[in-house]
Amino acid sequence: MIRLDPRPLWILLALIAAITALASLVLAPWLNLEPCHLCIFQRTLFMLMALLAALTAALSHPDWRRFVARASALLFLALAALGSGVAAYQSWLQWQPSEDVSCIGGQPGPIEQLVEWLGQQVPTLFLASGFCEDTELVILGLSLANMAFVLFVAALATGAWALWRGWRPSHS
Repeated sequence: MIRLDPRPLWILLALIAAITALASLVLAPWLNLEPCHLCIFQRTLFMLMALLAALTAALSHPDWRRFVARASALLFLALAALGSGVAAYQSWLQWQPSEDVSCIGGQPGPIEQLVEWLGQQVPTLFLASGFCEDTELVILGLSLANMAFVLFVAALATGAWALWRGWRPSHS
């Protein structure tokens, strides 16, 4: 049986996550988009996923580094799953009538608190100024939250497959 090296998939996942994060940074000021707390959180997840996928690809060797690669791959999968849930929630908010549901009001949750803190540290990357239920940009019928959901789920599936392929013992 031919054994496929999962390293190119991890490199591809790192590139896609980095390009997605970079695109969100470029599109926001270029198109005058107002990112919300959930948008910024998803951007942060894509940044972290890019780093973890690159680390997984770089450390996929048969020695002790393989343990670190597997740990970073599992963390990548956890962030992709978290991102899927956040993007699904934001998509649900966007599908509701605007007068019925909003992401503002009440006490800020952990995501809002984290994004607020990040926004104070590095405003150009993390300042949230929009509302989660707004769909400011729709491409081919999909909002940015819908597209992020698709990317998170695809990253989760691809990363799980790459991890599974990399974990399987080789048969000579």
